[in-house]
Amino acid sequence: MSSKVKDAGMIAGMILAWSVYYAVSKHLVDTTGSAFLVGFLLRSAALVFLTVQIFADGGYRRLFRQGRTAWILLLIGVLGFLLDMFANLGYAGGSLSTGTALLKTDVLMVNILTVAIYRKKLYGSDWIGSIIMLAGVILVLGIDVTGLEFHFTDVFFLLSALCVTVNAFLIKHVQEKRNGDPDTISYYNNFVVLVLFALSTAVRGDFRIIGSLEPLSLWPLVALGGLAQTLIYFFYYRNLKRHEVWIVKLWLLLMPVVSCFIGIFFLGEQMTWVKALGILIVLAGAALILLRERFHPKKKDGIEEDKCE
Repeated sequence: MSSKVKDAGMIAGMILAWSVYYAVSKHLVDTTGSAFLVGFLLRSAALVFLTVQIFADGGYRRLFRQGRTAWILLLIGVLGFLLDMFANLGYAGGSLSTGTALLKTDVLMVNILTVAIYRKKLYGSDWIGSIIMLAGVILVLGIDVTGLEFHFTDVFFLLSALCVTVNAFLIKHVQEKRNGDPDTISYYNNFVVLVLFALSTAVRGDFRIIGSLEPLSLWPLVALGGLAQTLIYFFYYRNLKRHEVWIVKLWLLLMPVVSCFIGIFFLGEQMTWVKALGILIVLAGAALILLRERFHPKKKDGIEEDKCE
């Protein structure tokens, strides 16, 4: 299998897993009325799958040999919880459309940090492609930008996007500088987030909701969501190891497109001309970024330009 085919498969797996996870998560939150309980249930299911995986490949021994790196892994888990909590706080005091739009600003945050801190070179075509894809995503999500209203609590959405951004760079740092393997990072991350969701759910008294739910409709979805979360860890962390953070984040902008088709084929949603236009715009932005090597070829003397790939 060629490297390009493998890369495409890893990217596709990441996008599909994340799309399934969000579809299941949204359905469960609508059913239970508690994002914290759903977070606990999905992370619990993911813990089962992650435990089977890490024992199957013998990686469980690495969990206890992290030394000082364990503190960074704990921080990654805390940030993973905070990004959900900040988003929930934002939705509690703001609108869905405004929140969804602001949460996507993590793409631009990653680009800025890539240039400012990591001194990577992003071309004008990279920025244009990023903005085009972001605009297309807004159309796919059905966000009416003319009707957006901003409130003070919307700052929570920006904090959530910031946590997502910092977390991605921390994960890549552990992989590159501390030889952290994706499965160990996944296990620590999921366990910390699970504990924090358990505490939050207990404080809110949301565990009592479980007794009023229909088991036959609840647990299969929880298992599916837990499996999707496990696959997110598998694909996302490996993609971060193979590619620059900004590239991975841009590919994740295709997730709403996949979610759109999931909604159409499985949830009875309708395709509108606005969504169709948004999909075409997202694909156009992606194509522009994929063609960056043709727009900015290597120097003739054989020395490669400083490119972020």
